[in-house]
Amino acid sequence: MSRIRSLVTGGAGFLGSHLCERLLEDGHEVICVDNFFTGRRANVSHLLTNPRFEVLRHDVTFPLYVEVDHIYNLACPASPVHYQHDPVQTTKTSVHGAINMLGLAKRLGAKILQASTSEVYGDPEVHPQPEGYWGKVNPIGPRSCYDEGKRCAETLFFDYLRQYQTRIKVVRIFNTYGPRMLPDDGRVVSNFIVQALTGQPITIYGDGSQTRSFCYVDDLIEGMVRMMNAPDHFSGPVNLGNPDEYSMIGLAREIIRLTGGKAEIVFKPLPVDDPRQRQPDVSLAKNILGWQSGTSLEHGLNKTIEYFSKALVSAP
Repeated sequence: MSRIRSLVTGGAGFLGSHLCERLLEDGHEVICVDNFFTGRRANVSHLLTNPRFEVLRHDVTFPLYVEVDHIYNLACPASPVHYQHDPVQTTKTSVHGAINMLGLAKRLGAKILQASTSEVYGDPEVHPQPEGYWGKVNPIGPRSCYDEGKRCAETLFFDYLRQYQTRIKVVRIFNTYGPRMLPDDGRVVSNFIVQALTGQPITIYGDGSQTRSFCYVDDLIEGMVRMMNAPDHFSGPVNLGNPDEYSMIGLAREIIRLTGGKAEIVFKPLPVDDPRQRQPDVSLAKNILGWQSGTSLEHGLNKTIEYFSKALVSAP
């Protein structure tokens, strides 16, 4: 049996690098594609000696011509700090990137998985969020370049399924954390950990009562692989995330405890369109994929704190 050849766009990013690692462990040949806007070569440098791994510097807003069996489309800045830096390019990455990767999948007859996001639900009125909920999204706000770009990408994926019978998979990723997150990406877990380790006050936006659900990266990657390997008739979308819900104030206190620090907590105004609640209904993933997030928050945070402790020491 020939080896599966997988393409991972955004492959040098936080999630992408972990996915490349996992696919290599599973025996795949892997092409990592990244334009290195938020991805880093250091995330995949340990894979470069593997003869089944290669890296291409490429922007998915331009067509790509390679021969592969599976395509994992992860390319797009995923934190507000980065996707709001160049919002037009963010939308292009989601929309043009989807068109280009879907075109490649159509030509090759390849299976293609879209890394969508819980942001398609916006500031939800339904809690927890099931896949059938259409969301409450502001189409003209500062977060819209990401939210609506990802929503449009989902539209394109299902139109390619209906019009061309392209073999698609769509996962909606809820808050995920772990080693290789960028220290300056503005996400709550990395923010709190870096602030605690460097003796800065921990910054909470709003009153700290807003909630999120945190999935450890290894669990998330397992869900993505299971989705790609699921029968073709199951296209999704499917939520992937940890259904346990934590307040921001509770997360801050847990990180302070685990880092052994005594950081103070300061409060700042809530950003525009920041959701008050975010929690996945993962019934579909459990029932169809046999998947659930099994890593405890304490264990995952300890692994992430260990990573940042080393990364901050070695940073220039």
